[in-house]
Amino acid sequence: VFYEVVQSFPGVEESVQVASHVSSHRWRRHSESLKSVDTNRASMGQDSSEPGGFTDLLLEEGHDNTTQIEEDTDHNYYTSRTYGPYDSTSRDLWVNIDQMEKDKVKIHGILSNTHRQAARVNLSFDFPFYGHFLREITVATGGFIYTGEVVHRMLTATQYIAPLMANFDPSVSRNSTVRYFDNGTALVVQWDHVHLQDNYNLGSFTFQATLLNDGRIIFGYKEIPVAVTQISSTNHPVKVGLSDAFVVVHRIQQIPNVRRRTIYEYHRVELQMSKITNLSAVEMIPLPTCLQFTSCDPCVTAQIGFNCSWCSKLQRCSSGFDRHRQDWVDSGCPEEAKDKICEKNVDTTETPPHSTTTLLPTTTRFRVLTTTRGSTTSHLPTSLPTEDDTKIALHLKDNGASTDDSAAEKKGRTLHAGLIVGILVLVLIVAAAILVTVYMYHHPTSAASLFFIERRPSRWPAMKFRRGSGHPAYAEVEPVGEKEGFIVSEQC
Repeated sequence: VFYEVVQSFPGVEESVQVASHVSSHRWRRHSESLKSVDTNRASMGQDSSEPGGFTDLLLEEGHDNTTQIEEDTDHNYYTSRTYGPYDSTSRDLWVNIDQMEKDKVKIHGILSNTHRQAARVNLSFDFPFYGHFLREITVATGGFIYTGEVVHRMLTATQYIAPLMANFDPSVSRNSTVRYFDNGTALVVQWDHVHLQDNYNLGSFTFQATLLNDGRIIFGYKEIPVAVTQISSTNHPVKVGLSDAFVVVHRIQQIPNVRRRTIYEYHRVELQMSKITNLSAVEMIPLPTCLQFTSCDPCVTAQIGFNCSWCSKLQRCSSGFDRHRQDWVDSGCPEEAKDKICEKNVDTTETPPHSTTTLLPTTTRFRVLTTTRGSTTSHLPTSLPTEDDTKIALHLKDNGASTDDSAAEKKGRTLHAGLIVGILVLVLIVAAAILVTVYMYHHPTSAASLFFIERRPSRWPAMKFRRGSGHPAYAEVEPVGEKEGFIVSEQC
């Protein structure tokens, strides 16, 4: 499924190729007792009179309205709580945008009148997502928010916040709108009265996603006319949950000035679609990650369910799987992470500075997008998409990213440096020989000149003197043939 990014977004990747990989390289977080969480609406204005926000939808009488958590699931990075339609908490989590300040509520004109479009929205606060702080998101008409930095056309594959991803088309109804509201501490994105393009008669859907500055994510559902499990995924993926990935850049040696971007999905939160009904809500609470530690000791001693390691070169704590994966590998952090010893604790005799974390052999799916810059060939899907038009790849190494390109690149740099050194040495030798020759020519009585003269061949051409040279000490000689010895005059 391909999306168009409006407002002429710079750097939009056109060719995207999706693959599916299976890897056992994943850590499972230890079960932890949930801390008390304030479930009050962060985006509710002071002028709101209704505490629940559901002014036009009332619960049927006779039902038990006490708080009951339908689902409490640990997803390694998030803990999700699903509240049913008769739970008072679900009403507390809904944000009534109609009662917010008018100047802060914005209706996106393009998204409200198009199909499969996405537009960038700036945040007024830092939103932590999988431990990374975001200031920009991309809102799509298909009921989800894209959170990636590399904007490409296949936004449904990974790096999303999806309250209800489906084939929604706001252009088929005048009442359909896409609105968002930012009060400085939370952003609310609401899809109002949107219809499915391939099944308009099912009715309109109204739901929202709230992003809070403490990292919590809330999905609220006001109108869900049919069971989510019955929505067709033939023409568009149907998802409810979260996803994040890291980007790895590879150079293509056969094509100069072209780099291949590969997006590896390292984690996904999949919520139970059967729990998504009218007046229900889902609250996702972020769990601690390695990125939150800013020094070595807390990093290597952390017991948060991840195998955290400290990289002194980057001054960063990581499990090796986050959006900074490229820097982590290029800086040699995986080799440094094997020691897990902080420099200042080498000589200490106290307990070891790290704890052993049990790695369970769980299996997870890795989704990969490959985008190529500078390439003119687009790899389009060849079949109808049921799950992002996947293509099965053969293998993915445990480190999560291929290092063949980087190894070849390092080898090429080594050969290039050796060639330069060899040329410099040869030039120095030739220059030295020329200097020695010039010196010996101008200083025939020097030690170096005599050294080479003494070692000249012993066979000399026979010489004879010319008489009448006019000088008692010198005589002119000329070769007389190949004979042993010399003919010397009496004057000499």
